[in-house]
Amino acid sequence: MELNQYLEVFIEESKEHLQACNEKLLELEKNPNDLSIVNEIFRSAHTLKGMSATMGYEDLANLTHQMENVLDAIRNEKLTVTSAVFDAVFAAVDDLEEMVFSIAEGGDGKKDVSAVLTMLKNIENGGSDLDASKLAENQVAATLESPSQAKQEYDDFEFTVIQQSKEQGFTAYELTINLREDCLLKAARVFMVFEILEQLGEVIKSVPSVDMLEEEKFDSQFSVAIVSKESAEDIKLKVMKVSEIDNVSITTIEPETMMNQNVKDEAATATPKKEEIAKEEKAEKKSVSKQVTTTSSKTIRVNIERLDILMNLFEELVIDRGRLEQISKDLNNSELDETVERMSRISGDLQNIILNMRMVPVETVFNRFPRMIRQLAKDLNKQINLEIIGAETELDRTVIDEIGDPLVHLLRNAIDHGIEMPEERLKKGKPEVGNVVLRAYHSGNHVFIEIEDDGAGINRERVLAKAIDRGVVTEQIAATLTDNQVYELIFSSGFSTADKISDISGRGVGLDVVKSTIESLGGTVSIDAEEGKGSLFSIQLPLTLSIISVMLVELQNEKYAIPLSSIIETAVIKKEEILQAHNQKVIDFRGKIVPLVYLTEIFEVPVKNNNDDFVSIIIVRKGEKMAALVVDSFIGQQEIVLKSLGNYLDSVFAISGATILGDGQVALIVDCNSLIK
Repeated sequence: MELNQYLEVFIEESKEHLQACNEKLLELEKNPNDLSIVNEIFRSAHTLKGMSATMGYEDLANLTHQMENVLDAIRNEKLTVTSAVFDAVFAAVDDLEEMVFSIAEGGDGKKDVSAVLTMLKNIENGGSDLDASKLAENQVAATLESPSQAKQEYDDFEFTVIQQSKEQGFTAYELTINLREDCLLKAARVFMVFEILEQLGEVIKSVPSVDMLEEEKFDSQFSVAIVSKESAEDIKLKVMKVSEIDNVSITTIEPETMMNQNVKDEAATATPKKEEIAKEEKAEKKSVSKQVTTTSSKTIRVNIERLDILMNLFEELVIDRGRLEQISKDLNNSELDETVERMSRISGDLQNIILNMRMVPVETVFNRFPRMIRQLAKDLNKQINLEIIGAETELDRTVIDEIGDPLVHLLRNAIDHGIEMPEERLKKGKPEVGNVVLRAYHSGNHVFIEIEDDGAGINRERVLAKAIDRGVVTEQIAATLTDNQVYELIFSSGFSTADKISDISGRGVGLDVVKSTIESLGGTVSIDAEEGKGSLFSIQLPLTLSIISVMLVELQNEKYAIPLSSIIETAVIKKEEILQAHNQKVIDFRGKIVPLVYLTEIFEVPVKNNNDDFVSIIIVRKGEKMAALVVDSFIGQQEIVLKSLGNYLDSVFAISGATILGDGQVALIVDCNSLIK
């Protein structure tokens, strides 16, 4: 079997099982007596072990097997759940994650896991578990040592093969394999067992036949005869590593006793035929009911590269759609207009479907945080409760890929700087356990992610003192700043109010990187805090980055696109309404002083004499700050495809990309965030 074709599926499924282990372990920590949770963790570990063994990743399989032993002892109530047990199992999951990520990056998935293995073995062998495990070992040894007689019937040809193979130094074995009752993919498990057996020796016979096994026309048990030079114990261990196998019994076939056995079997099997028929009927009923339940959710795994290609092709279609709309407008033909309008509607629906296909729930990022918070709380000797709200909120995959690190930093910041030590919280009349809320929700064409804590908040004076010391602001400016403007200072480069540098936060790097990452995604980040009560970090992100709605404007003969997400409104004002303040042209917009930004000056567009009495402006916002962009004229609203400028033009000021318009012209997309300082 060519295993490389299954590598992607293996990596994806392994990540899912490890994530499930992490989540359920955290759940078990809160409800240590709930054995149903242990069963779920055990199932994930068992499946992972089987997959790893099949793919040939021995270190992964061995570590999972040892972890499975500990979980088995817990679910059979031979081992009590303690903090040491959790630490050991979490350490094992960490190592497993490391190995899976190594495989995903093209590595061999090997790692020295002896320390964790020893830890798990010590836990497994503690107290009463030792007797249980010894007893189990003795039972295994007993079944392997006594070569019981074969249960299958063998014809003359098969008998000859077994006899000749014994003369050549092979041993013939008969394996009876029991699959779990809840096994959904019986044929797949059978295939994996045969794959392993064919590597170990030669399969002579199977009951039921291979065809019936492939069609799943059997109950949960099947038998296989094999000739091999491997020991019975090794064969059993390797087959047991396949997922969803309940039990494997193995017997040695002795050619001398086979003929007599066949005669006895014929006599013995004459009576219980009715029982077998009843069993088969039951099995058929079971498999039918299982098929009914499993068909309800139909999903397929699609490589993200295929979705990217589909998106790129659709983007080209959007550009051509714009071109067709332009031609249709110029020709003014009613039939063409009708066809183009219909095509626009269909492509609009197609656009929604493709964008939805790329949408991923933010829980794919959020899911890794509870485990991280547990470890941080332990390291800092703090008690933290993390509440996740709105994990089902969906975002474009490209945005999801980028927001993980900023969120990690904001959460670490909230726990290290925000939440106080338990004693300090009690003195302030707060509960010992600090609350951190991670919230996500949709609003218009944006997704908001908020991180809220009930900690110490932000000390205004301390932030100002540090900002003045670092030369971020002068004392004169500092005196005029509002609370929110002061809080914004912590996003300055190299800014940290931590008294001591730690691995968690307070290195003076991070929040400025958080801000630049979020802004590079077309988003914004803001802070609201109250000293002694807590703080709230709010991130605003666009739903998608590839196809955006813009306002097209003209500067002389050049066309520019301004994203609608930044625009508050458009207006035409008289020239006499423009005021002068601090060497800056401003306007009074609904009682607020808003600075004017002349795009012709910013982008150095050659200007012919302009004697107009009116000025066209677009009011844009970034957080609480506003600016009025001065343009020559408005063209209209349009959906455009955002294309990057490439590596050579990655540092162009105030331009985030370009697009191709319907008439073939290129329009540059204005980055409003960089225009507002």
